[in-house]
Amino acid sequence: PYSGRFFQGCCFVLFFVVVQNAHGDLSYSVQEELKRGSVIGNVAKDLGLEVSRLSARKGRVDMEGSDRQYCGIDPRSGDLLVSDRIDREQHCGEKPSCVLKFDLLLENPLELHRLSLQVEDVNDNAPVFPKDIIKLEIRESAVRGARYRINAAHDADIGKNSVESYILQQNPHFVLNIQTSNAGSKYGELVLDKELDREEQQEMKLLLTAVDGGSPQRSGTVVIHVIVLDANDNAPVFTEAVYTAALPENSALKTKVIAVSATDADEGVNGEVTYEFSRLSDKSRKLFSLDEKTGEISVTGDIDYEEGSKYEVFVQAKDGYGLSSEAKVIIDITDVNDNAPVIYVKSLTNPIPENVSPGTEVGIINVQDRDSESNRQVRCSIQQNVPFKLVPSIKNYYSLVTTGQLDRELVSDYNITITATDEGSPPLSSSKTVELSVADINDNPPEFEEQSYSAYVSENNKPGSTLCSVSAADPDWRQNGTVIYSLLPAEVNGAQVSSYVSVNGDTGVIHAVRSFDYEQLRSFKVQVMARDNGSPPLSSNVTVSVFISDVNDNSPQILYPAPEGNSFMTELVPKAAHGGSLVSKVIAVDADSGQNAWLSYHIVKSTDPGLFSIGVHSGEIRTQRDISESDSMKQNLIVAVKDNGQPSLSATCSVYLLISDNLAEVPELKDISYDEKNSKLTSYLIIALVSVSTFFLTFIIIILGVRFCRRRKPRLLFDGAVAIPSAYLPPNYADVDGTGTLRSTYNYDAYLTTGSRTSDFKFVTSYNDNTLPADQTLKKSPSDFAEVTTFLGGNFEFLQVTLTDCVNLKGTKISFHCTLCAFVGCLALSFFLKSYFWSHRVGALRVYPGCAAFCALSFPWC
Repeated sequence: PYSGRFFQGCCFVLFFVVVQNAHGDLSYSVQEELKRGSVIGNVAKDLGLEVSRLSARKGRVDMEGSDRQYCGIDPRSGDLLVSDRIDREQHCGEKPSCVLKFDLLLENPLELHRLSLQVEDVNDNAPVFPKDIIKLEIRESAVRGARYRINAAHDADIGKNSVESYILQQNPHFVLNIQTSNAGSKYGELVLDKELDREEQQEMKLLLTAVDGGSPQRSGTVVIHVIVLDANDNAPVFTEAVYTAALPENSALKTKVIAVSATDADEGVNGEVTYEFSRLSDKSRKLFSLDEKTGEISVTGDIDYEEGSKYEVFVQAKDGYGLSSEAKVIIDITDVNDNAPVIYVKSLTNPIPENVSPGTEVGIINVQDRDSESNRQVRCSIQQNVPFKLVPSIKNYYSLVTTGQLDRELVSDYNITITATDEGSPPLSSSKTVELSVADINDNPPEFEEQSYSAYVSENNKPGSTLCSVSAADPDWRQNGTVIYSLLPAEVNGAQVSSYVSVNGDTGVIHAVRSFDYEQLRSFKVQVMARDNGSPPLSSNVTVSVFISDVNDNSPQILYPAPEGNSFMTELVPKAAHGGSLVSKVIAVDADSGQNAWLSYHIVKSTDPGLFSIGVHSGEIRTQRDISESDSMKQNLIVAVKDNGQPSLSATCSVYLLISDNLAEVPELKDISYDEKNSKLTSYLIIALVSVSTFFLTFIIIILGVRFCRRRKPRLLFDGAVAIPSAYLPPNYADVDGTGTLRSTYNYDAYLTTGSRTSDFKFVTSYNDNTLPADQTLKKSPSDFAEVTTFLGGNFEFLQVTLTDCVNLKGTKISFHCTLCAFVGCLALSFFLKSYFWSHRVGALRVYPGCAAFCALSFPWC
């Protein structure tokens, strides 16, 4: 049989296209039992599609009501191929026409075509008799021409491939007559051609062969066992030629289907009727049984409407001596809603980008129910808490589409439960869960944990020390959520911000690149950018404010009295000064801030500890009691200025005080500590004054005498005043919260007089000049003074001091001649020695001895 099938498959044409109707349905014709891979037709050509387009649209063929794939599409050629064995007898049985229905499905967009496959029969089944041996009991009284029906052979094939004729073995008594039943099947009748003689031959065996009309021809045989009996001239007769019955599927075993009945007119043994199946398919043999006595047909197997909706069986009634008749029984199976819908996911896009627009198709769902009529009507639904819905498409296909915007950061995975319910009674339902993942899109920039950050660091920090840490989170996934930190370009005090701080790109830790100085920079701001690694990258910025705290690293700086060099300032204290009188003031500043700049003044050593006191916070030196005659004329105070830092820094200075009403009363003035250089300078000054006065005195007296005689004698307002130049007070030293010695908007010009009980301080407006750095000195070069001082203006203070000394030495009112002499002498001296004096920083007090000597010599001469 197998070699015959192979030969048969090679001989026939495999397929041909029948028709393509206006609705896009395709019909093909194919022989059964073709090998897998055999070509049925070209779908791409018949649909008018390019092969590449057919492949891109995922063309597939599904059989309605079956999970098996009998046909498939070759994506490279568009051919419709045989994927599994197609047996016409299995699908259509004895039906003359066998058409299999398929669904041809195309995606994007969804398109459905009905595909009809006409299965042509091939001669792959041989005729088969119901039994291997047929027993016939014939009475010897049978006349010539008596007919005896032989059960027809069954051939599963149809048409010419079914039973076409019978061949009876040559014998002397019987010939074969071929008949055709109402149903179109052929059967044989044994015709008695020569009377039987039981005494001559009691039995005989004849070989009957059934052949079909196929090519190659197939055949089946049966042995007819003839037993010669006495005469029996009546065969059983059925009450109906065709019996019909309806049987619900899933009927229990031993359920009665129908009972057939036949009667025989003979009596005795010749009239006893028995029943048996004459023709029965293999499937029916497993499902039904027949009681040979009663003719009752019962259920012996599982009845399933989906496996078979109709069965035909043939029952033979036979009397005791071999006469028989046949009846047909048709059993219709009624459907019961015993199959729940089945959900198939035909296509699914997974994962889904989170930026897909609403209404995007992400999957195709097919729902099938094997039941019939209302039992196979299915409703499909989806739960309401997901942004998806099912849209009915073609027949029992649904499109799974999105209904809203997806956000992976909110929900990254969806478990979509699809429920299908039929309309049977009771209804049956089934569910299927579809898992969908949402693919990440870089749609979220990094977000910092705080709106802004503040970092606090003490000055003099070590380079590389940690200032603070910034942190940004990105809810995106993988590289889209990887955050990299960097500094935005900017300038701080004219330098790039990268020269001040740096940021770790991975951790966000900000480090100091250099050591900070609070006195130069107190705070600054940097911009840190957090950028993800997506494409394109997204970023956000945050401001980091860096505050530098002060460290006590600057000692107090004493502005007055000047502690530099060998120069010193001497203050005159009137003998009549009362307790509490202001005699001097120590002025100091500290470049630090806060409590590090809170200064306190202390007298660490003094000539007379109980005579003077100093204000702890003001630096003002006052008398503690009235001056007495017993007090030493020369008073030396050592003042320490301390700040309030931890640890505390300090500076010291010496304050020299002379208790006297005028310089004439101080014969020991020359004993005050002057260095050798100043002593020589005084001698040079006296010699120069005398020499210059001798040469120019006569000429100047004549010219200036006339002018001074006509004028009123001026009133001198500089009664022994000693001025503290404002240059000692740089405008950049300001008080901090009222705790220092200077206020932020004022400087002092101090006039310490010898003719009054208390000294006065005059406040002047604040400076608008540029601040003086702490590391510069309060020195000026001769060229600087030459540029800013006029010929007379630069010596005004010198003239003031000279006149005052003259008054103090003489103790009399200044006369016109003395005034003239002093003016001429000072003018000449300034002309020749001005640059020398200022280049050596000779102050007013340092020229007092020279001026006094000049006046002493000038008065007698005048």
